[in-house]
Amino acid sequence: MGAAGTKPGKNARLEDIARQAGVSISTVSRALNDSPAVNRRTKQEVWRIARAHDYDFRSTMPNGPIGAEATIAVIVPAPQARETRVADPFFLELLAGIAEAARDRKVDLVISHIFPRSIEDLEFAMTTSRAKGMIFIGQSSLHDGFNELVSRNDRFVVWGADFPDARYCTVGSDNVAGGRRATSHLLRLGRDKVLFLGDTEAPEADQRFRGYRSALEEAGQGVDDTRVVPAHFDVQSGESATRSAIESGVKFNAIFAASDLIAIGAMRALSMSGRTIPKDVCVVGYDNIAASRLVTPRLTTIDQDTNLAGRMLVSKLIDTQDGQAISERLETSLLIRESCGA
Repeated sequence: MGAAGTKPGKNARLEDIARQAGVSISTVSRALNDSPAVNRRTKQEVWRIARAHDYDFRSTMPNGPIGAEATIAVIVPAPQARETRVADPFFLELLAGIAEAARDRKVDLVISHIFPRSIEDLEFAMTTSRAKGMIFIGQSSLHDGFNELVSRNDRFVVWGADFPDARYCTVGSDNVAGGRRATSHLLRLGRDKVLFLGDTEAPEADQRFRGYRSALEEAGQGVDDTRVVPAHFDVQSGESATRSAIESGVKFNAIFAASDLIAIGAMRALSMSGRTIPKDVCVVGYDNIAASRLVTPRLTTIDQDTNLAGRMLVSKLIDTQDGQAISERLETSLLIRESCGA
């Protein structure tokens, strides 16, 4: 697909874009409205030309509320080796924080259906979006893709882990410090056999594991591989992982789970095995979702401020004018409840 004719100027018309893209006006119109009749490559080229020349996208948008200063989109990349769950409680709480921040700034918010698994998917999302910017919730396995993408399009920010070589903007909690704080608390209680439950292929969970390992090393212990048990971010996985550890004869008197959902699943498995919380096993989670305050016993957890996170994410997109926004880490706090007995 090649360019033809005169390049369109600022505030280009459909015919200007069609001329440069080498397609018909009707194809441009369909591409801007995401019609399935237009192939993906053509859509990307049409959107690239339109955005480069300040095409008035509002004329192609569906009718809706007026007066918004801008629109931002939220996208959830595909997690490693499993399907995502939009109903995940932490995701919903973070989304609420983003939505409140967007409303305060008179910005519309949309949740995209796009489910990126590759750099090509990221490129497609960015080049065919009407949104002023995008918030990606989690990096999954796309860290290298984001690093590549930012050199061509920096209209995005990522909620996720902090990588030393990241060239794109991230907002997230200090996962290493949170993991260290949770594990150190258990060790101070005299719990010297701490089981870690989490999926270390996920960037944030891996950093929480690094904090766990650091706390053990500071206490003069090494990591016992039998006490590192994989678990995805859901109740069923936490329950299954804990049951497996019990049935395998792993010795532990405390659990640090990489999320509250994993911790709640672990508590179910402990109760069904006849173990008492916290007398036999202390449990600490991560996220401080609403359910952590409702389970019995109430769950000790690492808190992440989702309201502050939402304000930061929106501000990075709206307020950064020249140059790339600066990454930031949110402080975490340990909320001690009954599941730790202190």
